[in-house]
Amino acid sequence: MIERLRSNLERFGFEVCARSGARMGIAPGVVRRYFIYTSFLTFGSPVILYLVLAFWIQIKDHLRSRRHSVLDI
Repeated sequence: MIERLRSNLERFGFEVCARSGARMGIAPGVVRRYFIYTSFLTFGSPVILYLVLAFWIQIKDHLRSRRHSVLDI
């Protein structure tokens, strides 16, 4: 139940923490925790970074899904 809820939240939350953690070799929970702590300490300014990363991931996924070869024309 908890794992299903977590996967749904991560999927609809742009997977920023999971992808960042996988890229750095850190558990996504640790990345999430540090993100929350820094958000409280800096009064929410990491939210801007989170939104930029989410936008970047969405654009990258969109470009990868639309990649076609020259022969597809």
